[in-house]
Amino acid sequence: MPFRTFNVLAITVAALSLGLSFAHVAEALPRLFAWSPELWREATVFGGQYATFAPAGAALDLGAILLTAVVAYSVRGERRRFSLAVASCMFCTLALATWFAWVAPANAELAEWVRGPLPDNFFTIRDRWESGHAVIAMIKLAGFVALATALVAKREENG
Repeated sequence: MPFRTFNVLAITVAALSLGLSFAHVAEALPRLFAWSPELWREATVFGGQYATFAPAGAALDLGAILLTAVVAYSVRGERRRFSLAVASCMFCTLALATWFAWVAPANAELAEWVRGPLPDNFFTIRDRWESGHAVIAMIKLAGFVALATALVAKREENG
């Protein structure tokens, strides 16, 4: 695959990964302050609002990690671009690790919820889920900016 085509693929996958996380942030204010707890639970847990996020997010997040690593390898002879690409890969990896550490435990709790009265820990779990997605979006944004900067930075002359 030509180098430029690969770069476009890498930044596209990173952008799509960031896009899913940013969607959570864009929806957060009304979800937290305008929706009733019952509506939040119904849409999030029972309504399937995020059913496609898990499979798409997993593929995009893993793809972003892999593709940024390949970008880093491809510019290994250029110190600045390499450092930025490695940083991007590290941010992508950190975002996924943060999902496993912060959001996945909340998802496990959500999977146990049933219709009826709200669980006693509703606000704790909801806030963990929402805040985790916000932190992940910020980490992914840093990774995207690092990747974009690595790709548009002037090529260093060797020798």
